[in-house]
Order: sequence, then structure tokens, then C-alpha cells
Amino acid sequence: MYRIGKEEALAVERTLESGQFFKINDAGREVQHFEEEWSKTVGSEYTLLMTSGYAAIESALVALGIGPGDEVIVPAYTYIATALAVTGAGAIPVIADIDETMTLSPESFEKNISEHTKAVIPVHIMGLPSNMDAICEIAKKHGIAVLEDACQSDGGMYHGKYLGSIGDAGAFSFNIFKVITSGEGGALVTNSRRVYERALIYHDASAVAFFGDQLSEVSEPLFGGAEYRVSDITGAIMREQLKRLPGILADLRRNCRAVYENVKTVKPIPYNDFDGACCTAAAFRFDSEKDCRAFKEKMEKQGIGITVPFDTGKHVYCNWTQIMERRGALHPAMDPFKMKENQGLNMNYTPDMCAQSLDLLSRTAYLDISPDWTDTDLRRITAAIDGE
Repeated sequence: MYRIGKEEALAVERTLESGQFFKINDAGREVQHFEEEWSKTVGSEYTLLMTSGYAAIESALVALGIGPGDEVIVPAYTYIATALAVTGAGAIPVIADIDETMTLSPESFEKNISEHTKAVIPVHIMGLPSNMDAICEIAKKHGIAVLEDACQSDGGMYHGKYLGSIGDAGAFSFNIFKVITSGEGGALVTNSRRVYERALIYHDASAVAFFGDQLSEVSEPLFGGAEYRVSDITGAIMREQLKRLPGILADLRRNCRAVYENVKTVKPIPYNDFDGACCTAAAFRFDSEKDCRAFKEKMEKQGIGITVPFDTGKHVYCNWTQIMERRGALHPAMDPFKMKENQGLNMNYTPDMCAQSLDLLSRTAYLDISPDWTDTDLRRITAAIDGE
């Protein structure tokens, strides 16, 4: 969480005092208004506000028609939720390498395509844009759907387009660790009416046909799904957070740029689009893990925290216990790894299968950027990096 204050508190108070804070109401309609405002912001035709980024990814996969018998390519470096959403849809996640940008390697993506591949999920991790030109070109050539995981990149861009709005669908997260937040929350965006209607049904299957007129213009037949609906309290908070987003990103980018421009002794990683990155962290690349660890130790002695992404637990594929051990559901009949339709698909996971990713993750260091750093803070931090 970067910035939150009285505006969000007043929005919640207003919503509670209305006495109508179920999603469908005749008062503030905060969820509806946020969905309209988020669509306008990112340039997508449709938005659905949900309980989490996972909910958005799973709903998008289901809406895209992904299920048993299908493979979905995911990068080796992403939070486990990305892969679990694939198993939640009944499909098999295929793990591909990242490249020096810390995002999905287009080459590894294409190498892992099979006759069973139905979708790819490029992840804009740490606010870093994936190489969407190359990924979309490969996907189009092979008839593969593109679902962007923009959960760590609210408001990020790639060559003038908002992350999440470039592929067939996009997913965002608004939990407490994200650029803007309602404590928990997420959103799905798409320009496809069919994907929108299916996701609408899936994400609120037990209520969408009962409350309000949500199905008045829906032509997709009803089917069973989940319940990822949020209340108007979430919508009210997110509307205020959305107002803060431009300022948060401008300050993050300014401070990250200042770090890169003033540091002389360490090198930043390459970016697919630096101007569009959220800049939640400055990322440095070292020649060896030893050098990276030494940098981390030096900085921490000066009270400046450094994260080596190799150490981030469930963000690294070899720590995805449920995936690596092929347990996708409690009941065997619901476990995609045991489903007849999925036998023979690519689920041959080994701890060292993405050696390139492990190497990059061990030689990269993140310095978290604060949008509230002053010039004095920046001088202190850059001096510490350069050992002055």
C-alpha cells in the first residue's frame, strides 16, 4: 500500500450510511462506477471487479474456454496464483523460462508450444512490462489466446497501451501489496463481449441471475461457476484509489529514474518499456550470485533493504509445491493432473527445468522504490549503492 487516507474512509462511510452496499443497489453503485472508470482508464471495453487477481485469472481462463485437455504456458517467475488459476480451470500449466527482463521469454514460450496449447499468460511482474509485441505475434501465429497477468502492474503501460488491455483479456490485483488497493480485490478486463459475458456468469454464478438486470443483454447460456462478487465497499475504496493512481505512478517513476541516473557502480536490468514500467522497484543485475549477495549485505548494513527474487518463495516455480507435486485439487476426480483428458500433457516438472530463470533470479537485486522519497532520501540511497 502506497497512499490511503480520509478520502477512502469517507467513501466507505458514505457507502455504509446509504444502507445499500450490496453490489447491486439503487444508491451509490460504487462497483458499477469503478468498472466504468477502470475501463475508461485502461482502454478496455469491459471490466469486472472481483475478489482477487486469482479470481480474475481463473474467470478469464474459463471465459476463454480453457479446460481439461488444454495446456497454458506460464513463466517460471510469477506468484503461484497464476499457475493455480490454470489448474482451477482444469488445465495444465506449462512452465517456461523468463529472459533478462524478468518476464516471459518469447523464445521459451514458442519452444513450449504444443498441439494442446490454448493460452499463454505473460506476467508483468514487479510492474515490468513483458515483450507483448513478440508474445502476441507468436500467439497469433499459433492460434493461442493471450491472457495478461497485470496483477503487479496496475496502471503500467507497454508502448502507449495499458498492460492488461493488449491481449484477449487481462487480470489485475488490488490487494494490500499492489499499486492501488482495497485490502483485497482484483479485476478482469477484455474487449470481447463473449469473454465478458462468460466471466460475468462464472464469477458470480449463484447471484448474477437473481439480483438486478445483469443478464438483460447477455446471450451466453448460464452455467455453474464460482462466487467472486465484491460489495460496494470495495468499489467505493477503489474509486478513490483510482484517483491517486496517476500521482503514485508519476512519483514512483521519477524516483526510480533518479536512482538509475545517479548510480554509477551497478547496472540496471534491460526493460521492454521503461517509460511504461510501474517502477515499484529498481532492478540491478550482477555477474554472479556471489556479487549480488555481497551487494545485498552491503546495503542492509546501511539500513536499506534489498530483495533477491530467488528468495521470494512462491514467486519461483520450484517452490510451487502443489504444482511441482502435481496436486491440483483435493478430490482426485477434480484434480487436473489426474484427469483422463490431461494424460500425456506436459507436466514433467523438475526443480532445475528452468535453469536460465534460476540463474537470473539469483543474480538480480531489487531496491523497493517509495513514491514519497525526498531528494535527501535519494542522495542517501544512491550514495549507499555506490559505496560513498
